[in-house]
Amino acid sequence: MTVFRISLVFVFCCFIFTSVAHAEPYDMTNCWAGESTMLVASEELVVFGYDLKGIVQDNLDTKAFANMSFQCVGIAKIVAGKPTGQGICKFMDKDGDFLVGETTSAGPEGTWKAFYGTGKWKGITGSGKQMYITDSKPIVNGTFQNCNRATGTYELPE
Repeated sequence: MTVFRISLVFVFCCFIFTSVAHAEPYDMTNCWAGESTMLVASEELVVFGYDLKGIVQDNLDTKAFANMSFQCVGIAKIVAGKPTGQGICKFMDKDGDFLVGETTSAGPEGTWKAFYGTGKWKGITGSGKQMYITDSKPIVNGTFQNCNRATGTYELPE
């Protein structure tokens, strides 16, 4: 019985090491402009949809995500002064291959999880954190312009 448990632990550790060993880091600055559609606007509750488009600046030497363009659509709400949001984003490289992920936020911080890709991004998985790094005043009512810094890891099948 002890040999079985030791073997099971060994196999489990090898599995964890294998999946972690192929993880690649990402560190990027994403800047965008977009429009919002207000659904509710009161002192107690603000709810709006958004559609934004932008470009990626890759902060790592690998430049795996450099100059990708992206679009995100989602919804955000502010209840009792606390903002939260959810969205889906599509990032496309210069070859037209793309990856899709989900973003969630709570104020200036959020998380990201990749779940779909095409071409060289097919089978991508990964996740990380993001943080707003700008606080701009909208140039036109109903629009917004911002940047965030996103860091984490991703994996592609071999």
